[in-house]
Amino acid sequence: MNELGRDKVLRAALELFGRDGVAATTLSSLRQAGGVSVGSFYHHFAGKEQVVEALFVECIGLYQAAFLEELRRNDDPRAGVAAVVAFHVRWCMDNPGRARFLFTERPPSGPELAGLNKAFFGEVLSWWRAHVHHGALPELDLVSAYVLWLGPAQELCRLWLNGEVAAPGDEQIARLGRAAWRALEGDSDDR
Repeated sequence: MNELGRDKVLRAALELFGRDGVAATTLSSLRQAGGVSVGSFYHHFAGKEQVVEALFVECIGLYQAAFLEELRRNDDPRAGVAAVVAFHVRWCMDNPGRARFLFTERPPSGPELAGLNKAFFGEVLSWWRAHVHHGALPELDLVSAYVLWLGPAQELCRLWLNGEVAAPGDEQIARLGRAAWRALEGDSDDR
């Protein structure tokens, strides 16, 4: 199976995992939807777990690269916080299958994902710490910063992806960005 066949399995996995979930997707359905033989499938993947890992690494890599690109465009912390909130919502809306997979399935562990995360969080923390140093952002642990920064946007995306609410509009996205800034801006108690 060449790389085209590998990509066909990953595209099929994205569709099947999004529709049925990882647990309900069988190896046989992955092979059939990807249009590959048993031997071809096993040439690149030892099993469904490796497909999950490869797809997760691909999706998170795309998300993280775009996130960092948005962050790099914003030296001003207030603009950066709001821009990343808007980025997150729009990325989910532009990539609903990938977003559903990333934010609803348990992430696999592996060295490739660990490497991506190390580089990603290193750059995010560097941006954050520069603004902590100047008093614009508080010193926070990574989990608290994530929840305050992207938690409401993540919940809005989850509701939209599940078909529970209409697609987020520009004013709603801007309001979430302003709320994130108010939750995160530094003050004398945080320094």
